[in-house]
Amino acid sequence: MNKDTLEGKWTQLKGKARETWGKITDDEFEQAKGDAQQLAGLVQERYGKTKEEAEKEVKNFYDNNPY
Repeated sequence: MNKDTLEGKWTQLKGKARETWGKITDDEFEQAKGDAQQLAGLVQERYGKTKEEAEKEVKNFYDNNPY
């Protein structure tokens, strides 16, 4: 998924992301604007995952949610 497409669909995906990662605040989701690296960093920080685990989790999230 390219960055422009992701940012355009982020509003729709944000609700599903909130369900998946409830420890991340709405403001943090808004700041990330769907950027996979920023989101992975938040997942890593909030859930105590390794960088690789967080990146894989975010990739799986985007792969499993139609945009």
